[in-house]
Amino acid sequence: MIGLLRGELVEKSPAEALVLAGGVGYEIQIPLSAFDKLPAPGSEVTLHVHCSVREDSQTLYGFTDAVEKQLFRHLIKVNGVGPRIALAVLSGLGPAELAAAVREGDIARLARTPGIGRRTAERIVMELRDRLDDAEVPAQAPSGTAASARFGGREAEAALISLGYKPQQAARLIARILRDQPQLDNTEELVRLALQGLAPDAGSSP
Repeated sequence: MIGLLRGELVEKSPAEALVLAGGVGYEIQIPLSAFDKLPAPGSEVTLHVHCSVREDSQTLYGFTDAVEKQLFRHLIKVNGVGPRIALAVLSGLGPAELAAAVREGDIARLARTPGIGRRTAERIVMELRDRLDDAEVPAQAPSGTAASARFGGREAEAALISLGYKPQQAARLIARILRDQPQLDNTEELVRLALQGLAPDAGSSP
């Protein structure tokens, strides 16, 4: 199994990275948090990888640190949470924020993630609470974003669509956030504001 991959970052999008390693191009599904930490295409990149093998497919999921990879593995063990939903959770909440939501039993915060209803959010809290170790998750979400990772609203819209929002809804959410905060151009922050319900219509389900 592939656990760690180092190579040249060929392409990146809010949901996927293409990494060339050993003459092979690997398509890797990533959370939004990883996208904003990736370097510019052409640079060397290292990703912690979870490999999912099924009868009809083999999929790689990549993370910029081992903590997010471990949280992803915890999430997909929860009944009703598959890889796509796990990526959506990690895209809307950083490791520290997810850990806080679980420990505090913040069902509403988790339920804002596309594809997660209240019952699934309750299961995440119940099943992850005993698995989270204080030493495993940082006390605060990482701050600071590389200048090369700053993008405009189009990338944020694409990220929301990859998380399950309809194109028109994604465009409306991002447009309203940018109307109120025109200086904001960080993709991850834009999407988190939409997922956390800080935009006027963000509370509706996709």
